[in-house]
Amino acid sequence: MNNYRMLACASAIAVFAAAGCAGTPETAEEAAPAAAVEAPAAAPAAAAEADGEAAAPRLVPAVQGEAQLGYTTPDVRNATIDGREFVVTTIEVKNMSPGAIAGLLVDEFWYDRAGNPVTGANFRHPRPLQPEEVITVTLETPRNAQMDRNQYSFTHANGEIVATLQPEL
Repeated sequence: MNNYRMLACASAIAVFAAAGCAGTPETAEEAAPAAAVEAPAAAPAAAAEADGEAAAPRLVPAVQGEAQLGYTTPDVRNATIDGREFVVTTIEVKNMSPGAIAGLLVDEFWYDRAGNPVTGANFRHPRPLQPEEVITVTLETPRNAQMDRNQYSFTHANGEIVATLQPEL
């Protein structure tokens, strides 16, 4: 019985020792394969681009803090969706920052004539918005008879956004 306890303890020690050593490379050669993987990927992408094919997507670090965003004049229309009245706002948005914008959130707030909030809608982009990428944001707000004017707010996961109105994108 003591042999089984010693065997169980020895195997547990071996498992924990292996798990503890697995996370850090011991030599520079063990850390080098990550850099070696990136170098050959650029050559096929350049060759594919020369052949007229689209280049492979590139990962761009996300913007931390303030991001620059351009947008077109919002197009606001009344619409009926599934028998309900909505105000549908469509905005084209372009990332003008050198980095990706992660967690882009566009909020629309509607106010009555006295300036009291009435209703609103929001849109969250499902993936990071890459530099120079243009997307169309659609906000569907339930129609309310008290709606008078609206306001937009742009934010992202890592800070604020400075949004500027552009004539076209």
